Amino acid sequence: MKSKNQAIGIFDSGIGGLTVANAIAKELPNEDFIYFGDTAHLPYGDKSPDTIRYYSIRIAKFLLDQDCKMVVVACNSASTAANKLLLEFFQDRTHVINVVDPLVDACVKLKFSKVGIIATKATIRSGVYQKQLKEKQEDLEVHAQATPLFVPMIEEGFVHNNISQSIIKNYLSDAGFKDMNALLLACTHYPLIQNSIREYLGPDIQILESSELAAKAVRETLEAHDLLNPKKQTGDHKFYVSDLTESFAQTAQHFYGADIDLTHLPLWD
Repeated sequence: MKSKNQAIGIFDSGIGGLTVANAIAKELPNEDFIYFGDTAHLPYGDKSPDTIRYYSIRIAKFLLDQDCKMVVVACNSASTAANKLLLEFFQDRTHVINVVDPLVDACVKLKFSKVGIIATKATIRSGVYQKQLKEKQEDLEVHAQATPLFVPMIEEGFVHNNISQSIIKNYLSDAGFKDMNALLLACTHYPLIQNSIREYLGPDIQILESSELAAKAVRETLEAHDLLNPKKQTGDHKFYVSDLTESFAQTAQHFYGADIDLTHLPLWD
């Protein structure tokens, strides 16, 4: 049986999911969470679906062994490749939230005529966003494009300069994005370049990103199952990574928006 005072488990292929962790911390200040970033294997965007599933099952088991009441898959690549298998393995033990469904649902509610999607190669190749959007809104026109340079660009700190602006322009000037009403940022890294994307697109195109939407889905699920904590917990969030370098530590603070201590946990040894 799950209890209200148990922590929320969150995992990502690296540190991009810290944008989701930060959104959850703001949305649910009474909750503690345990974050695991698989920095030894990043990026998942270039991995095969079977490999991503293997990593995801192992990490989810670790979080459940830490007595987490919920698992949040804060990675689009893992959400698209492993969500179904995670539900099959763990639906009797926990609740699983991914970052795809909240973004799709929010998009469909707004009744756009054409949307663009940018994400990693793995997410675009899976076709999960395109399929789910079309299933829920048949007349919706969707243009999806992989933007693999964004992740290393962001992790190296190029988020608002000539380099990032040039790469953003190169991707978003694609003719397929013409006349779109909205752009879906289907990678948890991308909120960090949202302002630069907004500058390029202008004010008339709506931008939807998954971190805040996922945090709201976490709240709704906890409320629905009477697992929302009514009082402040320790506030001692735990941050684990499977590989730790000085670069990861510096970049993690940028993603989370505050000072955090990363703990090296060699899960794969």
